[in-house]
Amino acid sequence: MKINIVGGEMTSHEIDEYIKYVSRKYSGRQIKQLDIIIDGEFIDLKCYFMDTDFQRAYRSADYLVNDMEKLNDAKQAEFSEKKRHTI
Repeated sequence: MKINIVGGEMTSHEIDEYIKYVSRKYSGRQIKQLDIIIDGEFIDLKCYFMDTDFQRAYRSADYLVNDMEKLNDAKQAEFSEKKRHTI
């Protein structure tokens, strides 16, 4: 991941904390670049993501979701017990 600091300086610990923050916020997406823009007392974060041609979709009870977290516990358990086909 490429990191750009604009408008000031930061310690490596501060940079690492912002990287952790965006990684948690955008879990499941691969971040290509992060711009950390210092504006006085405020910090703006701008993320650039890797281009992906395929987005994983999960089928559950005749509807599609792109994130297993959107399913309730019972549906998540049902999905984890299904036999997966190899590609």
